[in-house]
Amino acid sequence: MRHLPLAIAVAALLAACQPAPPPPKSANAAPPPAAAEAPAFAFEEASVADLRQQLANGSLTSHALTQAYLDRIAAIDKAGPALNSVIELNPNALKEADALDAERKAGKSRGPLHGIPVLLKDNIDATPMANSAGSLALAEHHPKTDAFLVAKLREAGAVILGKTNLSEWANFRSTRATSGWSGRGGQTRNPYALDRNPCGSSAGTGTAIAANLAAVGIGTETDGSIICPSAVAGLVGIKPTVGLVSRSGIIPISVSQDTAGPMARSVADAAVLLTAIAAPDAHDPAAAERKDSTPIDYSAHLKPGALKGARLGVVRKLMGYQPDTDAAMERAIAAMKAAGATVVDAEIPTLGQWDNDEFQVLLYEFKDGLNAYLAGSGAPHASLAELITFNAQHAAREMPFFAQEIFEQANAKGPLTDAAYIAARDKTRRLAGPDGIDAALKQQNLDALIAPAMSPAWPTDPVNGDHFLGAGYGAAAVARYPSITVPMGDVHGLPVGVVFMGTAWSEPRLIELGYAFEQASKARKPPTFLPTLAPETPDATR
Repeated sequence: MRHLPLAIAVAALLAACQPAPPPPKSANAAPPPAAAEAPAFAFEEASVADLRQQLANGSLTSHALTQAYLDRIAAIDKAGPALNSVIELNPNALKEADALDAERKAGKSRGPLHGIPVLLKDNIDATPMANSAGSLALAEHHPKTDAFLVAKLREAGAVILGKTNLSEWANFRSTRATSGWSGRGGQTRNPYALDRNPCGSSAGTGTAIAANLAAVGIGTETDGSIICPSAVAGLVGIKPTVGLVSRSGIIPISVSQDTAGPMARSVADAAVLLTAIAAPDAHDPAAAERKDSTPIDYSAHLKPGALKGARLGVVRKLMGYQPDTDAAMERAIAAMKAAGATVVDAEIPTLGQWDNDEFQVLLYEFKDGLNAYLAGSGAPHASLAELITFNAQHAAREMPFFAQEIFEQANAKGPLTDAAYIAARDKTRRLAGPDGIDAALKQQNLDALIAPAMSPAWPTDPVNGDHFLGAGYGAAAVARYPSITVPMGDVHGLPVGVVFMGTAWSEPRLIELGYAFEQASKARKPPTFLPTLAPETPDATR
């Protein structure tokens, strides 16, 4: 559920990922690459509200909409640009759509998601499909019940369209992993430039929703795995406060930091989806931390004037790793100011002080949580130790490019009663939360902190792994606090996003701010499915 590079020996990893030298210049500039062929689609960039209106007035059925998305998947995910973002389709999707059509015809509506197709990341239990975390070891693992959040989606009338590919084991197997690759699903592509990386670990959801393979999708995050793939795919992604959305029935990394959340083409769509899945789960220990469990309609917080009078702190120490991204951020800041916000420089005083401890916490919690999930769900392998053995026995398919050293480190850890674990857990939460984000917010009476969410997508490189430059999401992830990324423009055709971070349970305010910025900037552009980026052609007249 996390984007790999941030928490794993960050300094060492970044030192190993220095920028590649630029390609040699040619005397004859190459023509721009042609976009991969993508057929016209009747529901291109259609919002949940658009689709809801058509379903309500009878000009569209859920069956027809579901079939259209299935056809779209066949045309550009499995063929055409071959995005490779959907790992499995729900064989009952059309039957589910038919049942929802019948309900609507009988005068019953379950709400805004009634009859709307949704894609889920392949680490979430959803019957009758497999839940594999992208691993061949769990390719035949078919949980008997839905995850809590999937049950909530069905209650809200959503059609479960299928499962999306991911970075295998949510990018928690090797420090040299390639985001968007799994042994079961292969490599997912970025829809803006097919040789670029979709980021992880919710890579398939990011690519699929950007490419209009479903109306909305669900990703999961431990540290960046909703924010990063959303940002590089021109999407809105919401990483909720841990405990707002149930983790029951999700293959875990960390009981401290895991959460599921919406990925959508607009803040409005993400708000509708969050409303459906944000519900207290008695089986999730983090749910008890929410003092007020009253349901919230996040759509009520879509306020276009919300930036007026807002105080935002830009964390400039989370900038400086990519000049074009910095330039886009400065334009975003100018747009926020023009909309009435006060934007000041801010500092997270503890920034970077939790990295090593965070990794230790994740190692302990991964072993404990995964062993419990495997045993409790009747998976074909009952422990992390058995998965390590499976990978070694199937190395040609499971480890063609990178190994499983994180698995091995986690398996060597003791129980969650170890004093070293407890100390590291408490330290990371304090440094990122009360001493970090909260301190920065209080110091200047801020509504939220902002930073670039990510650099533009890098070229996919299975040999050397991810070329990670920097990101702005880490503090919120470790603090267990919410964050939302919204498109803020592009760098040479590659989307970049701005991330808003707040204190615990501040989703309503972040949605207000994100929506107001989205309406002021209108930065999202649909993907063009270029095979690669064109080299810049010098202007001979200058």
